[in-house]
Amino acid sequence: MSTPDRAHLTADDLVTGDAVALDLPAAGLGARMVSGLVDVVVTVALLVAVVLLLLTATLQTDQALATVGMIGSLIVVFLVVPTAVETLTRGKSLGKWAMGLRTVRDDAGPISFQHAFVRSLVGFVEVYAFTGAPAFLSALVSSRGKRLGDYAAGTYVVRERVRLQLAPPLPMPPPLAAWARGADIAPLPLGLAVAVRQLLGRLGQVDPAARAGLAARLAEQVAPHVSPPPPPGTPPEAFLVAVVAARRERDTARLEREARMRQRLTSRG
Repeated sequence: MSTPDRAHLTADDLVTGDAVALDLPAAGLGARMVSGLVDVVVTVALLVAVVLLLLTATLQTDQALATVGMIGSLIVVFLVVPTAVETLTRGKSLGKWAMGLRTVRDDAGPISFQHAFVRSLVGFVEVYAFTGAPAFLSALVSSRGKRLGDYAAGTYVVRERVRLQLAPPLPMPPPLAAWARGADIAPLPLGLAVAVRQLLGRLGQVDPAARAGLAARLAEQVAPHVSPPPPPGTPPEAFLVAVVAARRERDTARLEREARMRQRLTSRG
């Protein structure tokens, strides 16, 4: 039976190494529009400055050189500068910095030169050539507010200034504490661990009947990883809480032992 882990993940969930799904919220359309407007104003101002400088420098030269200089100026202003800025700042522009936004990959990782280049290249067409209409319509219908450049590059824009609050871990159920201390509880597969943690973190948000059924199915899948089984009559939710709490306690103890070992080894040197 396959694990229903993905049913508990939203489109913005980022799964960390310890199977905790963190919500990385996409930027709202309003914030993106303000950010884009700031970037457009800065880009246009830069273009005007570069063109004036170019006209001054090529005033006494032939028309061909001036044309080449104009094309080069457009490439620098609309492609080179935005790509360099987003690459060096790991996904930020002046507008995004002002609005507390950042461009990330679809897997929530930092963007690279390739992502920034594709976004700038497509952005020139959808933002400047077509006055932003394609970008607005695309962001309007996208669940993550992605414009066409984001689809092409595999990126989206997130709100960076959001305080992340994780629910406090559930304590070990007292009736199962003795059983958990002696039980052999193997690490759960990532998908199953995510499903269990998501359910336990949202107990108050799920319909009681659906919660009971889902807890029973998850307990059924967790059972092969636990020996001996919990005492007869143990509620599935309590069983899941005990398994997660026991794994947390053991992992914490293991990390503390490793830290003490590293400290002893380094202190000897």
